[in-house]
Amino acid sequence: MTLCSDVGRELAEPLAGTAPVAAWWLVVEQPGPWGAKALTQSHLDPSLGRDLDAAAAEYGGRVALVRRPRRHPDTHYPAARRVWLAGTTPGATFLLGGWLPSPEVLRSLDFAALASGSPSSLPELQPETEPLLLVCTNGRRDLCCAVKGRDLVAGLRDDVLGRVWETTHLGGHRFAPTAVLLPHGVVYGRLDDKQALLLVESARDGGFLGDGYRGRSTFSRPGQAAEAAVRQRLGDSGLDDLTVASADPDGDGAWSAVVAHRDGRSWTVAVRSQEQHPPRPESCGKPPATPIAYVADVPVPR
Repeated sequence: MTLCSDVGRELAEPLAGTAPVAAWWLVVEQPGPWGAKALTQSHLDPSLGRDLDAAAAEYGGRVALVRRPRRHPDTHYPAARRVWLAGTTPGATFLLGGWLPSPEVLRSLDFAALASGSPSSLPELQPETEPLLLVCTNGRRDLCCAVKGRDLVAGLRDDVLGRVWETTHLGGHRFAPTAVLLPHGVVYGRLDDKQALLLVESARDGGFLGDGYRGRSTFSRPGQAAEAAVRQRLGDSGLDDLTVASADPDGDGAWSAVVAHRDGRSWTVAVRSQEQHPPRPESCGKPPATPIAYVADVPVPR
């Protein structure tokens, strides 16, 4: 069987503008098996999973289940869980982590505060300084994630002890292995273990890694493409150097995005959607489709 990620790599499908969109992330440890829709198809209470998913949709965030590398004990009984809460806004990122006696406590989160960029949280969750890397390994979503994601975790786990976790779904199976680095919400594809380790090490000093960059989840898909294009033009840059001030539709699959640097510079970037040919499967086992890529043009300085 030809893996969808092998086809995507062979066709050199662009990565920029393919990250999930989320201004904040709630990360919940859930051992045991995951179904394709893990929030309601795991040993997490499906009612809680539905409520958290609805809150994320309403308030602009994303909920990810995680489990430790290596063994996945089939946990049916209540147990304390590791939980993290991350805000991805440039210049105002935060990462809070801790143990909760039960995931039911998460119902009391102030999701409206999260939507406004506030780290308003639970007393059990305290600030953390080490970045957190989540690698998609959910084989019930796609075979590529099971094969390539788990290989990446196996090659990385001993170098980033306690800070790399398997996660349920990041989208873009054809870019596997995929990962998100929190708290910044920067999403990557086609990673190997050396790139992933460099990604974590760079983030500790606020540095940005361009290889495999899909975009920052803070921004819309066109905004992600615009920010990635400016980063490519700049070369060396910091994780929080850039923000997308606006990304307004111009009609007919085009946008005008303003990318601002914290040093005062800004760029107006033209973004257009572009069908990718030939058709290719967007997930293993699915029929070929024509995905959309976001192509950004950064004006040349005069």
